[in-house]
Amino acid sequence: MEIFEKHESEVRGYIRSFPTIFDKAVGAELFDKDGKRYIDFFAGAGTLNYGHNPDVAVEAQIKYLQDRRIAHGLDKATVAKQAFIESFVKNILEPRGYDYKLQFTGPTGTNCTEAAMKLARQVKGRGNIVAFTNAYHGHTMGALSATGNEAYRDESYGARGAVSFMPFDGFLGDIDTIEVFRRYLEDKGSGLELPAAVIIETVQGEGGINVASKEWLQKLSKLLKEYDILLIIDDIQVGNGRTGKFFSFEEAGIKPDMVCLSKSIGGGNPMAVLLIDPEVDAWSPGEHTGTFRGNSLAFVAAKELIDKYWADDSLTKEVERKSKVLFDALYELQKEFPDLPTDVRGRGLVLGIETKVDGFAEKVSAAAFEKGLICETCGAEGHVNKLFVALTIDDDNLNEGIKVFQDAYREVANSL
Repeated sequence: MEIFEKHESEVRGYIRSFPTIFDKAVGAELFDKDGKRYIDFFAGAGTLNYGHNPDVAVEAQIKYLQDRRIAHGLDKATVAKQAFIESFVKNILEPRGYDYKLQFTGPTGTNCTEAAMKLARQVKGRGNIVAFTNAYHGHTMGALSATGNEAYRDESYGARGAVSFMPFDGFLGDIDTIEVFRRYLEDKGSGLELPAAVIIETVQGEGGINVASKEWLQKLSKLLKEYDILLIIDDIQVGNGRTGKFFSFEEAGIKPDMVCLSKSIGGGNPMAVLLIDPEVDAWSPGEHTGTFRGNSLAFVAAKELIDKYWADDSLTKEVERKSKVLFDALYELQKEFPDLPTDVRGRGLVLGIETKVDGFAEKVSAAAFEKGLICETCGAEGHVNKLFVALTIDDDNLNEGIKVFQDAYREVANSL
């Protein structure tokens, strides 16, 4: 690891949590340069919903490159983009009754949230955006302004932008936080400027696996319509099937004005797409641009994965089945250590166990790594062990990884 310590910036992060030099990966398994195997309960922070190097995507990309097809196309029309759009419309949008326009932004999630907020402000002619407590929307300046964690709100990050924060579902205990939001909107003395849009994650991943209920999302959508406020769903981390359905908001039966997609949409390749209600698509040609808006290899991989996994509801059923297995394992730990202040929560295959003991979750993650499992922590205080498995993980790897995690958790709990 010496070369990284000597030459790579201090900004490096995950390399510190997982200090080995990785080499190969397939499915839900990683191998370092010495051949040590690790089970992946991290999935690239939600980028690898279909696992590492899925066969159909790898083979299609290799053939695409061997045929010398266009690799860099800006936003020109290409065969690869055409095939992706056709597949996405046929398998994702049309079956759900959605008629979104697709905007290919720069290739990262934060590019997508920036574009959404910029467009909302333009459409409504209002500068304010409302985000929620414990939100995370990216690391560029505009996205950071909509991110709640204190660690990301230092003045050194630059201008915070016109963003106001409201309490997420459950943030105030039993108090209905939609009614709190309503009170701020209706009282001219509240200090809340009428926002152009609200941006929200239905499940807050980095914020601590906080889940918005179906009923809360429905009430939020209704409130925004009353006040002519756009709804932006950030489905970058918990979309693409992570909660079971392709979109995390489907269960609530709501229709956002914009949807941010990235991470797993590219099958492991950098890619982001903003879905826009046609009535909101007010861009002028070239008004929001970028050199890498539209990654040809991502189009190729994404098309194959959508065709394979989203032509029916088989993957959704698998997510539901595996979700129960993981929940049961976490509840088992909760029951085993009743004196620890814990909470198990999540939806689909974004789950976590919060243990309100400083440093506990970090120790569990470190112990799991030593035993051959990759998993991270999250939450404002770092109290949550976050389990993100590939949606396609096989039962053997899933069960083996669960046992490793439980052993690591027990080891730390018994050492207190």
